[in-house]
Amino acid sequence: MELTATATPSLGFAHLLAQSDAVGKTLLAALLLMSIASWGLIVVKGWAQWQRRRRGDAFLHFFWNAHTMDEVQHELTTHGARDPFSHLSAHALHAQAHHARHGATRLADAGSASDYITRTLKKVLDEETMRLESGLTVLATVGATAPFVGLFGTVWGVYHALVAIGLSGAGTLDKVAGPVGEALIMTGLGLAVAIPAVMAYNTFTRGNRVLTGRLDAFAFELHSFLTLGQAPGAASQATPAGGAQVRALKPAA
Repeated sequence: MELTATATPSLGFAHLLAQSDAVGKTLLAALLLMSIASWGLIVVKGWAQWQRRRRGDAFLHFFWNAHTMDEVQHELTTHGARDPFSHLSAHALHAQAHHARHGATRLADAGSASDYITRTLKKVLDEETMRLESGLTVLATVGATAPFVGLFGTVWGVYHALVAIGLSGAGTLDKVAGPVGEALIMTGLGLAVAIPAVMAYNTFTRGNRVLTGRLDAFAFELHSFLTLGQAPGAASQATPAGGAQVRALKPAA
């Protein structure tokens, strides 16, 4: 009885790691690197998205309560652009001032002030979109490939387990089920790495899509303020009873 107890190996992750060859250890290292990369991106982008939302809401609150564009310009000069909305506003105000001073002296400045501001807003929106999407490719790659890396490790482990069983000649259930079940740990590890990456990718993608839509709407209104001096349709917002009207912002001097 004592001989049987000592001869029975304890199966598990430690035994799998000890018995793995170079291929198995390489696959484990790949899954570990994928997990570190994905969790690092989740923490960094999650923090950045929270900061971006908080600062963006604060700037929009200030912008819509400002009386003139000069107040907005002073705020940007004092505190800088720390979110996509203030970044968009800073570039639009700079484009307006640049075109007012120099006009269409270069091909890059060709067209009216409205055309130049439109091109500037489009360029900044593209830059913000690329910045928001940075790192998402890594999360998508980890989510798509980690299960297959784990499955490859399982297939490799099952192959070696069956070869060892065939050479030993012991085909009993305990000799087969143990090594095969141990090889399935690799599939579980692959899923454990992929699931958080996929969930984070979907969450960040939705958040970026919502922010991009808000930026597009804000860019349209900002363009109207800089070119018309008021919000779109502000002239038709007054009610017959003398109700509230969309307030026009005075353009920056």
